[in-house]
Amino acid sequence: MADTVPHLKLTYEGANKVLAAAVAKANAMGVPQCIVVADDGGHMLAFARMDGAKVLSIDSATMKAKTAASSRVPTGGIPDAVLEGRLVAATQGKLTNLKGGFPIVVDGKVIGAIGVGSGTGEQDIEVALAGLAALSGAKTAF
Repeated sequence: MADTVPHLKLTYEGANKVLAAAVAKANAMGVPQCIVVADDGGHMLAFARMDGAKVLSIDSATMKAKTAASSRVPTGGIPDAVLEGRLVAATQGKLTNLKGGFPIVVDGKVIGAIGVGSGTGEQDIEVALAGLAALSGAKTAF
């Protein structure tokens, strides 16, 4: 077994491309959003709080991105059993199952995540998917 493996990395430029596309979609929809693009460890690379977006949505968008990066699946469909009890306690409540968080998957590898908050769950999903679509090779169907 190898001691190392090749690793794809989401760059700041890539994160900004995802962010710009998500902001453009939110603008087109007339829904101001908080949008976080994170690396594969859930650490913020790019962020926007659009004029009119809810201030507390900064936290929910951040948690959506962290949860999607960590769980490697979209938020909103994680089984309740996974989010209950020890896991929530062990992460000090840093997981969420609100809709609008997606892993950024390229070549079958999670390289980051996007979290969107301030609209309805369905609006958050639509904006997040528009962001993913801007990144070459990123998975957009979940």
